[in-house]
Amino acid sequence: MARMTWTFSPERVDTPDATALRRDYYGDVAGRYWKRPATEAEIDEGLTDDGVEKLTPPTGQFLVARFEGKPAGCGGVLMLDGERAELTRVFLRHAFRGAGGAGDLLRRLEDEARDLGARRMVLNTRLDLVEARGLYTRHGYEEIPAYCTGPYMDIWYGKEL
Repeated sequence: MARMTWTFSPERVDTPDATALRRDYYGDVAGRYWKRPATEAEIDEGLTDDGVEKLTPPTGQFLVARFEGKPAGCGGVLMLDGERAELTRVFLRHAFRGAGGAGDLLRRLEDEARDLGARRMVLNTRLDLVEARGLYTRHGYEEIPAYCTGPYMDIWYGKEL
């Protein structure tokens, strides 16, 4: 049986695939928070001025994950200072979960952060995003004190790169 292949490539956040993935990401996390599907208008509002323009070198990087050539997920890293990068917008579409891509995406994002000069990766997430929290802890992330504040932040993680 042939192994299914994942590819991960830097991509502008405004390409059709990246835009669709970012919309799916926001719809998923907002819908879970609100306990109902997010509307198209709410997704539009949530993506307005969300800072993704910084996810390009030298301030960051955005990756699109493809499974057998199909856009399946995304993730970004944002340089916070000379040594710390923040992991952000890590997402796999539900149809592609369980196919081994999440860990590979995380490792590639860590590589991108190193290439930008980061020595440490940090992130924030919510307690209800249990799959994400499990992914991070399986890959060596440990709970850290809050390094930022916001309405959708419950727990913070960090890892030396």
